Amino acid sequence: MSPIVAPSAAAKQAEQLKQDGNNYFQKNRFAAAIDAYTEAITLCPNVPIYWTNRALCHRKRNEWTRVEEDCREAIQLDHTSVKAHYMLGLALLQKEQYAEGVRELAKALDLGRGANPNSYMVEEIWQELAKAKYLEWEHESSRRTWELKKLKETCESALKERHGHDSSQIEGFIDRSTSLLKQLDALGRVFRKAAEDDTPTEVPDYLCCKITLDIFRDPVITPSGVTYERAVILDHLEKVGKFDPVTREPLKPSQLVPNLAIKEAVHAFLDKHGWAYRMG
Repeated sequence: MSPIVAPSAAAKQAEQLKQDGNNYFQKNRFAAAIDAYTEAITLCPNVPIYWTNRALCHRKRNEWTRVEEDCREAIQLDHTSVKAHYMLGLALLQKEQYAEGVRELAKALDLGRGANPNSYMVEEIWQELAKAKYLEWEHESSRRTWELKKLKETCESALKERHGHDSSQIEGFIDRSTSLLKQLDALGRVFRKAAEDDTPTEVPDYLCCKITLDIFRDPVITPSGVTYERAVILDHLEKVGKFDPVTREPLKPSQLVPNLAIKEAVHAFLDKHGWAYRMG
Protein backbone atom coordinates (compact mmCIF):
# COMPACT_ATOMS: atom_id res chain seq x y z
CA MET A 1 0.00 0.00 0.00
CA SER A 2 1.40 3.40 -1.04
CA PRO A 3 2.06 5.90 1.77
CA ILE A 4 -0.45 8.76 2.05
CA VAL A 5 1.11 12.14 1.27
CA ALA A 6 -0.36 15.34 2.71
CA PRO A 7 -1.71 17.73 0.02
CA SER A 8 0.87 20.45 0.73
CA ALA A 9 3.69 17.92 0.79
CA ALA A 10 2.42 16.33 -2.43
CA ALA A 11 2.32 19.71 -4.18
CA LYS A 12 5.85 20.50 -3.03
CA GLN A 13 7.11 17.11 -4.16
CA ALA A 14 5.34 17.49 -7.51
CA GLU A 15 6.96 20.87 -8.07
CA GLN A 16 10.37 19.36 -7.38
CA LEU A 17 9.62 16.58 -9.86
CA LYS A 18 8.62 19.22 -12.42
CA GLN A 19 11.95 20.97 -11.87
CA ASP A 20 13.74 17.65 -12.28
CA GLY A 21 11.83 17.11 -15.51
CA ASN A 22 12.79 20.57 -16.74
CA ASN A 23 16.46 19.83 -16.02
CA TYR A 24 16.27 16.52 -17.90
CA PHE A 25 14.54 18.28 -20.81
CA GLN A 26 17.31 20.87 -21.06
CA LYS A 27 19.79 17.99 -21.39
CA ASN A 28 17.63 16.31 -24.09
CA ARG A 29 16.94 13.40 -21.74
CA PHE A 30 13.31 13.23 -22.78
CA ALA A 31 12.52 9.76 -21.41
CA ALA A 32 13.77 10.75 -17.95
CA ALA A 33 11.83 14.02 -18.18
CA ILE A 34 8.65 12.10 -19.07
CA ASP A 35 9.13 9.88 -16.01
CA ALA A 36 9.55 12.93 -13.75
CA TYR A 37 6.47 14.70 -15.16
CA THR A 38 4.47 11.47 -14.89
CA GLU A 39 5.31 11.23 -11.18
CA ALA A 40 4.30 14.87 -10.74
CA ILE A 41 0.98 14.16 -12.49
CA THR A 42 0.39 11.14 -10.23
CA LEU A 43 0.81 13.38 -7.19
CA CYS A 44 -1.09 16.41 -8.54
CA PRO A 45 -3.13 15.51 -11.65
CA ASN A 46 -4.96 18.85 -11.71
CA VAL A 47 -1.94 20.99 -12.63
CA PRO A 48 -2.10 21.63 -16.41
CA ILE A 49 1.57 22.57 -16.85
CA TYR A 50 2.64 19.06 -15.86
CA TRP A 51 0.58 17.70 -18.75
CA THR A 52 1.86 20.25 -21.29
CA ASN A 53 5.47 19.73 -20.20
CA ARG A 54 5.09 15.99 -20.73
CA ALA A 55 3.36 16.64 -24.07
CA LEU A 56 6.37 18.70 -25.16
CA CYS A 57 8.65 15.75 -24.42
CA HIS A 58 6.39 13.47 -26.46
CA ARG A 59 6.53 16.03 -29.26
CA LYS A 60 10.32 15.89 -29.23
CA ARG A 61 10.05 12.09 -29.62
CA ASN A 62 7.40 12.40 -32.39
CA GLU A 63 4.89 10.53 -30.22
CA TRP A 64 1.93 12.46 -31.57
CA THR A 65 -0.86 10.30 -30.14
CA ARG A 66 0.52 10.89 -26.65
CA VAL A 67 0.93 14.60 -27.41
CA GLU A 68 -2.76 14.73 -28.29
CA GLU A 69 -3.80 12.83 -25.15
CA ASP A 70 -1.79 15.04 -22.78
CA CYS A 71 -2.90 18.26 -24.46
CA ARG A 72 -6.57 17.28 -24.24
CA GLU A 73 -6.10 16.62 -20.53
CA ALA A 74 -4.43 20.01 -20.09
CA ILE A 75 -7.24 21.79 -21.95
CA GLN A 76 -9.81 20.10 -19.70
CA LEU A 77 -7.99 21.68 -16.76
CA ASP A 78 -7.26 25.04 -18.42
CA HIS A 79 -9.03 25.90 -21.67
CA THR A 80 -6.85 29.03 -22.02
CA SER A 81 -3.57 27.09 -22.23
CA VAL A 82 -1.76 28.40 -25.31
CA LYS A 83 0.76 25.54 -25.35
CA ALA A 84 -1.93 22.88 -25.05
CA HIS A 85 -3.99 24.21 -27.97
CA TYR A 86 -0.83 24.75 -30.01
CA MET A 87 0.60 21.26 -29.56
CA LEU A 88 -2.83 19.69 -29.97
CA GLY A 89 -3.12 21.48 -33.30
CA LEU A 90 0.28 20.13 -34.38
CA ALA A 91 -0.68 16.60 -33.33
CA LEU A 92 -3.93 16.74 -35.29
CA LEU A 93 -2.10 17.98 -38.38
CA GLN A 94 0.26 15.03 -38.08
CA LYS A 95 -2.83 12.78 -38.13
CA GLU A 96 -4.02 14.66 -41.25
CA GLN A 97 -7.03 16.03 -39.38
CA TYR A 98 -6.42 19.38 -41.03
CA ALA A 99 -9.63 21.26 -40.27
CA GLU A 100 -9.54 20.51 -36.53
CA GLY A 101 -5.78 21.07 -36.39
CA VAL A 102 -6.11 24.50 -38.00
CA ARG A 103 -8.90 25.40 -35.54
CA GLU A 104 -6.67 24.51 -32.58
CA LEU A 105 -3.75 26.52 -33.97
CA ALA A 106 -6.06 29.51 -34.55
CA LYS A 107 -7.31 29.18 -30.96
CA ALA A 108 -3.72 29.09 -29.67
CA LEU A 109 -2.88 32.17 -31.75
CA ASP A 110 -5.82 34.16 -30.38
CA LEU A 111 -4.96 33.18 -26.80
CA GLY A 112 -1.27 33.94 -27.32
CA ARG A 113 -1.97 37.38 -28.72
CA GLY A 114 -4.14 38.17 -25.74
CA ALA A 115 -1.49 37.07 -23.26
CA ASN A 116 1.65 38.43 -24.94
CA PRO A 117 1.29 39.64 -28.54
CA ASN A 118 5.04 40.19 -28.93
CA SER A 119 6.18 36.76 -27.70
CA TYR A 120 8.26 34.33 -29.75
CA MET A 121 5.52 31.73 -29.36
CA VAL A 122 2.92 33.87 -31.15
CA GLU A 123 5.27 34.09 -34.14
CA GLU A 124 5.91 30.33 -34.03
CA ILE A 125 2.19 29.55 -33.87
CA TRP A 126 1.47 31.91 -36.78
CA GLN A 127 4.15 30.24 -38.90
CA GLU A 128 2.69 26.79 -38.25
CA LEU A 129 -0.86 28.02 -38.88
CA ALA A 130 0.14 29.78 -42.11
CA LYS A 131 1.96 26.65 -43.29
CA ALA A 132 -1.08 24.48 -42.54
CA LYS A 133 -3.47 26.89 -44.25
CA TYR A 134 -1.19 27.12 -47.28
CA LEU A 135 -0.97 23.33 -47.58
CA GLU A 136 -4.73 23.12 -47.20
CA TRP A 137 -5.14 25.70 -50.00
CA GLU A 138 -2.54 23.95 -52.17
CA HIS A 139 -4.43 20.65 -51.89
CA GLU A 140 -7.79 22.26 -52.69
CA SER A 141 -6.29 24.37 -55.46
CA SER A 142 -4.82 21.30 -57.16
CA ARG A 143 -8.19 19.59 -56.99
CA ARG A 144 -10.00 22.63 -58.42
CA THR A 145 -7.41 23.03 -61.19
CA TRP A 146 -7.82 19.40 -62.23
CA GLU A 147 -11.62 19.67 -62.20
CA LEU A 148 -11.56 22.88 -64.25
CA LYS A 149 -9.16 21.31 -66.76
CA LYS A 150 -11.39 18.27 -67.25
CA LEU A 151 -14.50 20.42 -67.53
CA LYS A 152 -12.81 22.74 -70.06
CA GLU A 153 -11.73 19.76 -72.16
CA THR A 154 -15.28 18.38 -72.10
CA CYS A 155 -16.76 21.74 -73.16
CA GLU A 156 -14.20 22.16 -75.96
CA SER A 157 -14.93 18.64 -77.24
CA ALA A 158 -18.66 19.34 -77.21
CA LEU A 159 -18.20 22.58 -79.17
CA LYS A 160 -15.96 20.92 -81.75
CA GLU A 161 -18.33 17.98 -82.10
CA ARG A 162 -21.25 20.34 -82.61
CA HIS A 163 -19.22 22.34 -85.14
CA GLY A 164 -18.32 19.16 -87.05
CA HIS A 165 -21.95 18.07 -87.12
CA ASP A 166 -23.10 21.51 -88.38
CA SER A 167 -20.30 21.63 -91.01
CA SER A 168 -21.54 18.47 -92.68
CA GLN A 169 -24.95 20.03 -93.26
CA ILE A 170 -24.38 23.74 -93.87
CA GLU A 171 -22.20 25.61 -96.37
CA GLY A 172 -19.82 28.41 -95.38
CA PHE A 173 -16.87 26.53 -93.80
CA ILE A 174 -14.73 29.63 -93.18
CA ASP A 175 -17.51 31.46 -91.36
CA ARG A 176 -18.23 28.44 -89.21
CA SER A 177 -14.50 28.01 -88.40
CA THR A 178 -14.34 31.64 -87.29
CA SER A 179 -17.42 31.11 -85.14
CA LEU A 180 -15.82 28.05 -83.50
CA LEU A 181 -12.60 29.94 -82.74
CA LYS A 182 -14.60 32.76 -81.14
CA GLN A 183 -16.56 30.29 -79.03
CA LEU A 184 -13.37 28.53 -77.91
CA ASP A 185 -11.78 31.87 -77.06
CA ALA A 186 -14.85 32.88 -75.01
CA LEU A 187 -14.75 29.53 -73.25
CA GLY A 188 -11.06 30.05 -72.43
CA ARG A 189 -11.81 33.45 -70.88
CA VAL A 190 -14.54 31.95 -68.71
CA PHE A 191 -12.18 29.29 -67.36
CA ARG A 192 -9.32 31.76 -66.84
CA LYS A 193 -11.69 33.90 -64.80
CA ALA A 194 -12.72 30.86 -62.76
CA ALA A 195 -9.04 30.15 -61.97
CA GLU A 196 -8.18 33.71 -60.89
CA ASP A 197 -8.62 33.15 -57.14
CA ASP A 198 -6.03 30.37 -57.24
CA THR A 199 -3.51 32.44 -59.22
CA PRO A 200 -0.92 34.21 -56.97
CA THR A 201 -0.70 37.94 -57.58
CA GLU A 202 0.06 40.79 -55.15
CA VAL A 203 -1.61 41.46 -51.83
CA PRO A 204 -3.33 44.89 -51.83
CA ASP A 205 -1.28 47.56 -50.04
CA TYR A 206 -4.06 48.38 -47.56
CA LEU A 207 -3.85 44.82 -46.21
CA CYS A 208 -0.11 45.10 -45.53
CA CYS A 209 1.85 46.62 -42.64
CA LYS A 210 3.65 49.85 -43.57
CA ILE A 211 6.78 48.71 -41.73
CA THR A 212 7.18 45.05 -42.74
CA LEU A 213 5.15 45.21 -45.99
CA ASP A 214 3.77 41.78 -45.02
CA ILE A 215 0.07 40.97 -44.91
CA PHE A 216 -1.49 41.85 -41.55
CA ARG A 217 -1.97 39.23 -38.85
CA ASP A 218 -3.03 41.35 -35.87
CA PRO A 219 -3.56 44.92 -37.11
CA VAL A 220 -3.87 47.88 -34.73
CA ILE A 221 -4.62 51.50 -35.55
CA THR A 222 -3.04 54.61 -34.01
CA PRO A 223 -4.84 57.87 -33.10
CA SER A 224 -3.45 59.37 -36.31
CA GLY A 225 -5.23 56.69 -38.35
CA VAL A 226 -2.19 54.61 -39.43
CA THR A 227 -2.50 50.82 -39.15
CA TYR A 228 0.43 48.62 -38.13
CA GLU A 229 1.09 45.00 -37.20
CA ARG A 230 0.70 44.91 -33.41
CA ALA A 231 3.96 43.08 -32.57
CA VAL A 232 5.95 45.28 -34.96
CA ILE A 233 4.70 48.63 -33.65
CA LEU A 234 5.11 47.47 -30.03
CA ASP A 235 8.70 46.51 -30.82
CA HIS A 236 9.25 49.95 -32.39
CA LEU A 237 7.80 51.74 -29.35
CA GLU A 238 10.01 49.73 -27.02
CA LYS A 239 13.30 49.87 -28.92
CA VAL A 240 13.16 53.02 -31.07
CA GLY A 241 10.93 55.48 -29.29
CA LYS A 242 7.40 56.40 -28.23
CA PHE A 243 6.31 57.92 -31.53
CA ASP A 244 4.40 56.94 -34.66
CA PRO A 245 7.02 55.94 -37.27
CA VAL A 246 4.97 57.44 -40.13
CA THR A 247 3.52 60.63 -38.65
CA ARG A 248 6.23 61.08 -35.96
CA GLU A 249 3.51 62.01 -33.48
CA PRO A 250 3.88 60.85 -29.82
CA LEU A 251 2.44 57.38 -29.33
CA LYS A 252 1.99 55.04 -26.36
CA PRO A 253 1.14 51.31 -26.42
CA SER A 254 -2.12 52.04 -24.59
CA GLN A 255 -3.27 54.17 -27.55
CA LEU A 256 -3.22 51.23 -29.99
CA VAL A 257 -6.67 49.92 -30.88
CA PRO A 258 -7.44 46.71 -32.81
CA ASN A 259 -8.40 47.52 -36.40
CA LEU A 260 -11.25 45.05 -36.71
CA ALA A 261 -12.29 46.22 -40.17
CA ILE A 262 -8.84 45.50 -41.63
CA LYS A 263 -8.64 42.23 -39.70
CA GLU A 264 -11.92 41.08 -41.25
CA ALA A 265 -10.75 42.21 -44.68
CA VAL A 266 -7.53 40.19 -44.28
CA HIS A 267 -9.48 37.09 -43.21
CA ALA A 268 -11.80 37.46 -46.20
CA PHE A 269 -8.84 37.88 -48.57
CA LEU A 270 -7.01 34.86 -47.16
CA ASP A 271 -10.15 32.72 -47.29
CA LYS A 272 -10.42 33.50 -51.00
CA HIS A 273 -6.68 33.57 -51.82
CA GLY A 274 -4.99 30.90 -49.72
CA TRP A 275 -1.70 31.36 -51.60
CA ALA A 276 -1.21 34.62 -49.63
CA TYR A 277 -0.46 32.64 -46.45
CA ARG A 278 3.00 32.02 -47.87
CA MET A 279 3.58 35.77 -48.12
CA GLY A 280 2.74 36.63 -44.50
